[in-house]
Amino acid sequence: MTELYPTTPTALSRRTTLRAAGGGTLLLGLGLAGCRSAVSESASAPRETGAKPRRGGTLSVAVNSDFTPSLLFAQSGQSLQQRLVYNTLVRYDDQLKPQPELATSWEYAKDGRGITLKLRTGVTYHDGRPFTADDVIFAVKNLQNPLRAAQLRSTAAAITGFEKRGDHELVLKLAHPVNNLFDLFEFMIITDRNSVEEAVAGKKLNGTGPFKLTKWSPGTGLSFTRNEKYWQPDRPYLDAVEFRVVAQADALLSSLRTGQTQLSYGVPGRNLAALAADPELVISEYATGGGAHYLGVNTTVAPLNDKTVRQALAWGIDRERILKQVLGGYGLASATPWPKSSPAFSEAGRTHYTYDPGKARELLKSAGHTTLDLPLLHINLPGDTAVAEAVQYDLKQIGVRVTLEPTDPATAQKNLISQSMPGLWTMSHGFAQVQPSTLAVSAYPFNEAKNTSRFRSAHYTNFVRDAWTTPETGARANALRQQITDTLLDEAFIIDLVIRGSVQVAAKKLRGVTLNKFTYLNLDDAHLAG
Repeated sequence: MTELYPTTPTALSRRTTLRAAGGGTLLLGLGLAGCRSAVSESASAPRETGAKPRRGGTLSVAVNSDFTPSLLFAQSGQSLQQRLVYNTLVRYDDQLKPQPELATSWEYAKDGRGITLKLRTGVTYHDGRPFTADDVIFAVKNLQNPLRAAQLRSTAAAITGFEKRGDHELVLKLAHPVNNLFDLFEFMIITDRNSVEEAVAGKKLNGTGPFKLTKWSPGTGLSFTRNEKYWQPDRPYLDAVEFRVVAQADALLSSLRTGQTQLSYGVPGRNLAALAADPELVISEYATGGGAHYLGVNTTVAPLNDKTVRQALAWGIDRERILKQVLGGYGLASATPWPKSSPAFSEAGRTHYTYDPGKARELLKSAGHTTLDLPLLHINLPGDTAVAEAVQYDLKQIGVRVTLEPTDPATAQKNLISQSMPGLWTMSHGFAQVQPSTLAVSAYPFNEAKNTSRFRSAHYTNFVRDAWTTPETGARANALRQQITDTLLDEAFIIDLVIRGSVQVAAKKLRGVTLNKFTYLNLDDAHLAG
């Protein structure tokens, strides 16, 4: 096996258990680190030791927004169900090392312009059709399709050729080396090529995953049943999974406390303290920075086309207050998108913009403004609304009056993709938790070629492309990552506020639940203890 692009480990995986007031348990910390080019196949095993997991039962998951079929291939707040129906080629472990899933092993070409995948045999789709190399070819071409709303298209587009060696071995040929190929392999769900249009219409989801979709009730939720022919022996343990749409915070908290639901990732941060004292609930934070709250700026809207004005906004927001009062202390106040587990992280970058309303007003004045009136789009869910209200309050103190524009999640995501945002917006972004180059070539807010802020710079494009095609270790890689960070801070077209991993609230009896790096829920080993 040839290992071309290893990533130097930055932190060991760790999970710290704290006892909250009243008996609640807090589980904090899951680190990220390196990447390797090939591993041999290994069997899946439950994460718990001791008694054998109990089979059966139905898990009820509370979600705060409905499934959006048209966003099936985009990472968003509606991605939680992906891994129930579909598998991916690999799955990252806590140290960002790819582990086998539908690909059992892989080998890079010596020049970095190809990779050979050996695929798992004996895998079938829910309709009984065998999984083969043709399905991987289709999955890549599907993400290359400009008609799909999908991130990581740039990485998929770097794959320019396919060589099948039977049904279960495939060579992917690359136009040039890329250092985030395994990000693609973890992100790219392997859909059924014969029914993909039915999938994006919400009519049929046919995958190789542990559960079959039996019903989608728009506005209400999703129902799944166990895939009896799943390729992992004796998995899943659960008989069924229900996704229930519970949009209101009070109703969400009530459903968890009463046991109507046993799992959620949608509890607003300021409500977490109310649940931490419940001895029947466990709060866990995936502290790898899977997401970050940010203020987006449309650089084509005057006077936001002046970076001095954008920098003033960056100085004018109290990130620490948002972290404490809005997010309940879960996360990391930061002016950059990088979690501490990322090789692009630096304390200097994180603290580049601190709360300084006086400096913000001075910058606005130097740009010729004392007051501004601007619209601010935000998702109309409790947690997102709270962040937007905090930003509104802070900006008012520097003379920037913003009008909130609450928007449903699906519409907000579509506006993000189509670059149809107003002057300002607040949302969350991902992609900083994997290879750093992925953020700038794939995430809609940061994409060097076509981002939501409509910011373009040949200089930015050039070093993003260099960072993407350069091995992830060494002085040059570090310098390129620093250039990306410096540009994000200087141009301030995306103003990061707080880095936050997914916060999981689960019933104490629920075991074996994990998320992948793109917030796909993995319930292969999940079970309800007696």
